[in-house]
Amino acid sequence: MSFSGELSPSPTATVVPTGRRTSRRMIPPGIVLTAISALVLFGGIVVAAGLGDGGPNPKGFGGIVLGLFMGSIGVTRLITAWSARHSSVSVDHTGLWFSNGKARNVIPWQSLAGVGLHWSKAGKRGVKMYSIELCPNAPIDRDDPVLWPLVRDDEPPHATLPRLRYRLPVSEFSQAAVARAIQQQVPQLWLGETERETGYMGVPDRKGHRERTRGSSR
Repeated sequence: MSFSGELSPSPTATVVPTGRRTSRRMIPPGIVLTAISALVLFGGIVVAAGLGDGGPNPKGFGGIVLGLFMGSIGVTRLITAWSARHSSVSVDHTGLWFSNGKARNVIPWQSLAGVGLHWSKAGKRGVKMYSIELCPNAPIDRDDPVLWPLVRDDEPPHATLPRLRYRLPVSEFSQAAVARAIQQQVPQLWLGETERETGYMGVPDRKGHRERTRGSSR
């Protein structure tokens, strides 16, 4: 359950920017990957066309394909990071409001059975990855125009709850503020912290979302 329209968070809501640090972290790797892909693509073209010392070589087409593939990943990361730079979370008596920088929607407290903070360690340095887990008390719209990137299909904490839930990634710098604001508003829903396995975060079901909303007004 969620609703949008002309509604907005309370003037006294706790607002936590979530996109700035994420964008700053994602943009440099995206630039590096895009630059490397350009070099690989150029090298493949040179080899395939025989612009170097040797004649045309079909092996160059492999470099072209690899360069295009890496480039698509790099550009996608840059676009995602740039578009998410203004994203934020607001917490008030109504629920948790998610803004992607262009649109906003809310996950009402009344639609939830529990909220918790999950985390896992990633990389050799053991850097912690955090997420706010919002477990619904009823089926949710997995293709909501604003909230769909947060939906994950995961084992529910209780057998009576649906598998689909909202997973809001938060940084190590913002997780405490968001968790504290939620506990102040709905302490009865707070499930505490839970350590998860590496890689639990998952990714939005972009392919499924496109297929399910194809031809719709979403």
